[in-house]
Amino acid sequence: MENIKNIRITFLFIILLFSGTIISQNKITFKVDGTCEMCKNRIEETALEFDYVEAAKWNENSKEISLEIDGDRSNVDEVQRAIADIGHDTEKYKAPDEVYENLPMCCHYRDEDISDDHSDHVHGRVWETDFDGKKQYIEGVNIIWKGTTDGVVSGKQGTFVLPRTDNSDRVLISFVGYETKDVLVGDKNFVEVVFSQNKLLDEVIVSYRKESTSISFLKTLKTQDISEEELQKAACCNLSESFETTPSVEVSSTDAVSGTKQIEMLGLAGSYVQITRENMPETRGLSALYGLTYTPGSWIESIQLNMGTGSVINGFESITGQINTELKKPDSGEKLGLNAYANAMGRVEANANFRIELNENLSTAVLLHGNTRAIKWDKNNDGFLDSPFGDQIIVLNRWKYNGHDGWQGQFGIKGLSLNQKGGQVNYYEKNSDVFWNSSLKTDRIDSWLKVGKVIDDKSSFGIQISGILHNQESNFGPRIYNAKQSSLYSNFIYQNALNEKHEIKTGLSFMYDNYNEDFESSTYLRRENVVGAFTEYTYKGSEKFTGVLGLRVDNHNNFGVFVTPRLHLKYAVSDKSVFRLSMGRGQKTASIFAENIGAMASSRRFIINSTDSDNPYGLSPEVAWSYGLNYSKGIEINNRNLTLNVDYFFTNFENKIVVDYDSSPKELSFYNLDGRSFSHSIQLQADWEVIERFDVRLAYRFNEVKTDYKTEFMSKPLLSPHRAFVNLAYATNSKWKFDFTTSWQSSKRIPGTSSNPVEYRMPDYSPSFFIVNSQISKSWYSEKLELYIGVENLFDFKQSNPIISSDNPFGEYFDASMVWGPVFGRNIYTGIRYKI
Repeated sequence: MENIKNIRITFLFIILLFSGTIISQNKITFKVDGTCEMCKNRIEETALEFDYVEAAKWNENSKEISLEIDGDRSNVDEVQRAIADIGHDTEKYKAPDEVYENLPMCCHYRDEDISDDHSDHVHGRVWETDFDGKKQYIEGVNIIWKGTTDGVVSGKQGTFVLPRTDNSDRVLISFVGYETKDVLVGDKNFVEVVFSQNKLLDEVIVSYRKESTSISFLKTLKTQDISEEELQKAACCNLSESFETTPSVEVSSTDAVSGTKQIEMLGLAGSYVQITRENMPETRGLSALYGLTYTPGSWIESIQLNMGTGSVINGFESITGQINTELKKPDSGEKLGLNAYANAMGRVEANANFRIELNENLSTAVLLHGNTRAIKWDKNNDGFLDSPFGDQIIVLNRWKYNGHDGWQGQFGIKGLSLNQKGGQVNYYEKNSDVFWNSSLKTDRIDSWLKVGKVIDDKSSFGIQISGILHNQESNFGPRIYNAKQSSLYSNFIYQNALNEKHEIKTGLSFMYDNYNEDFESSTYLRRENVVGAFTEYTYKGSEKFTGVLGLRVDNHNNFGVFVTPRLHLKYAVSDKSVFRLSMGRGQKTASIFAENIGAMASSRRFIINSTDSDNPYGLSPEVAWSYGLNYSKGIEINNRNLTLNVDYFFTNFENKIVVDYDSSPKELSFYNLDGRSFSHSIQLQADWEVIERFDVRLAYRFNEVKTDYKTEFMSKPLLSPHRAFVNLAYATNSKWKFDFTTSWQSSKRIPGTSSNPVEYRMPDYSPSFFIVNSQISKSWYSEKLELYIGVENLFDFKQSNPIISSDNPFGEYFDASMVWGPVFGRNIYTGIRYKI
């Protein structure tokens, strides 16, 4: 019996010993470096990817991970290797430096200065559980401090790093299709947010009131983001009319006959502004002025506007700024949008856009526009139509492909037909050629292609290709101007985020333009091709400082090799106080006829002082250096944001094509600059939500623009040196919106007419004047249906006698280009919008 008892004890001891051995083999511990909850999630989840790892727990204090593994597998060497491969050093393996550097800053355990203190930031991760309960990380989630516009977007692994603010301790976390979360952060350094499929919404809930025009405190380049809501504060029939509530852009008429609108920025003509469609060149060459009417306002999703030189990636032509339009997309936004509009000038237009998602990868959209102006107005009784009549049709079809493998592609084609007529009323009433008339007929096709590939989390590349065919026939009285343009543009861009601090973009570009212009009795042919290479380096030295250095080298078939450097710096004193500095070079070839087409509505002789017959028009390229300084400050008053902006820009021309109206009232001369030409521009702007849903925008702008003309050093004609601006916008809970805009312009210098007979002279300066616009709108059915009514130039201010010698338009003194104010006067309009 004793032997049996001893055998049992021995057997039990062996079993316990064997069990202990199994337990010790199933629990394995080793060192892993890390700093925070984000590290913990990353390390544990990597270990759990192996089938034989049943549990993993990493301790932030001891820097050890404890694994429970299946008894059949005890070799965890590959687990250590996998953890090192994602950026965390282990006992056996060191993480690659490039992977470590690409971790969020809070996870940089090798840098004691970073890992010891995360008080300036909140770190976190966003994920969702699907219907099977599996965890899926969400990219593109908006994380915004409540009551502010300061925020970030989650990355590919659902991670985010949000700079702290003194203005809020709660964040709003929103993602399309899910209920918005309001999370108390307090003193937490790490926030983990989980969305659940059972919280899916039928509609998107807006979690905060976004400003209709905003300026980010995070971007290096100061950029105004103008939303669709801002555009809807005014009639906004096309791009040229999209800036009525934007103080940075001045809108005026080119002449008293064609009704064409032109823009100015920093006191200089719109031709010095690079105008792009989704970062590809659009309005240039023959479309320098009329091209602004080729983009209907109802097609625009948003506009990004920056003053001064832009990025070298987009080319070398930007001198005073860049205006980029984003059109309605095939894969997002409203599925159907309809808009009808009519005004007192006899303009009637209709717009429609709809999109279809063919499958999860492919979508398409069709955008339609048509307008007609049939009424012939002569409200000032000078015998000339106050605006032309005619019609315009624009059709656009675009496609977008989103692949699961990182490939993306876009294709679009746009066709336009424009036919308008103007001139003396008697020409159309009596159908006689003895009266002065004007006409413009344009047919144009634009097409573009974008292809891109996301290689990995750090790098991607893209290819942009666009083409233009433009055919224009026009006359201004006896003056004939017919022109054709064919253009091709291509751009290859490679981008690599080397690590958290360094990013580089580089690429190649090619631009080809072929122009054939028949003006009066002469033909002007020019063919330009430019091959370029560019590099843009971004350095994020700290949370406070960011620098972007760009350089491109181009070879022009006429002008040879030239270099375009650009520099943008940002220093954040705090999260709501930012200084920005920009400087750079810009170069462009002037299209002297298209850019000054308003002067054709006159008897002025066009005189071109050529200096080199090999160059376009025999003139040199326009070259300027632009320097800018901006300060943006955000202040919270009664829990509402007040944003202050101060801008100063200095543009200095090395060469300019001087457009000289002053040498003689019977001539318009073009010549290369001989001397100085510069622009000083100062703008002060305040945007404040005074009370809930009541926004006030105040601005003052001063421009000093001077050039050495042949006669003397003078200020630019028909430019207001001073402008004051007020915009008031109020929205009620019952979906009423009230918008009121007034601007004051100081007197403008008028080109000299003293050599004309007394009856054909104009004063040296115009009077100062106010222009007031207002609009009221009401929406129903969750803002799907909206009716609006408004008035432009409420107090009916008009320039008296805008046409010199209107009684004798074929005489030598006729001039309809001396326009310094409104020609038509009060204009009442109404419209209706519907979208689903």
